[in-house]
Amino acid sequence: MDFRKTTCLSLNEKQQILELWNGEYPRDLKYENFEQFEYYLKNLRDQNHILVLDENQDITGWYVDFIRENERWFAVILKSEFQGKRIGTTLIQEVKKYRTELNGWVISTNDYVKCNDEPYRSPLGFYEKNGFLIHKDKMLKTARITAIKISWKYSDQS
Repeated sequence: MDFRKTTCLSLNEKQQILELWNGEYPRDLKYENFEQFEYYLKNLRDQNHILVLDENQDITGWYVDFIRENERWFAVILKSEFQGKRIGTTLIQEVKKYRTELNGWVISTNDYVKCNDEPYRSPLGFYEKNGFLIHKDKMLKTARITAIKISWKYSDQS
C-alpha cells in the first residue's frame, strides 16, 4: 500500500472515492450522483487528502481533513478487505505527525447497513485504540444517522 498526499483530486480520483464512499459507508450516507459528492467536496475548506493506493494504483482508502467552525475535522474510509491490517492505524499515525488536532463524527452503533446489505461496523473501537477521545455528550442526530464526536489533540504522550 502506498500513501499519496494531495490538495487537489482528479476527476478519476473523485469517482473512485465516491465509489468507495457509497460502498463502505452506511446506505443512509450514500450520494445518489457524482454532482452531490462534488458539491460536498467543494464545500470543504482547506482540504488535504491522503489516498491509499494498491499495487495497481487504485484507491483502496481515503483520508481527508478540512476546517469546519475553526477546528480541523477529518474523515477516513478504507475498503473492508483492507481493514484489520494496520493500514488505518498507519494512516492515522502518519497524519498525527503534522496535525495538532483532529475532530470527527463516528457512527457508534452497528445498526446500519451498507449499500450491499452487509452490516456497517462502527469504527469507534478503532479510534479509541488510536488515542481519540469519545465525546458521549456530543451527538449528531439527523433524519438519516446518529453519530458521536471524537477528537484527538497533540500531546507529548500521543
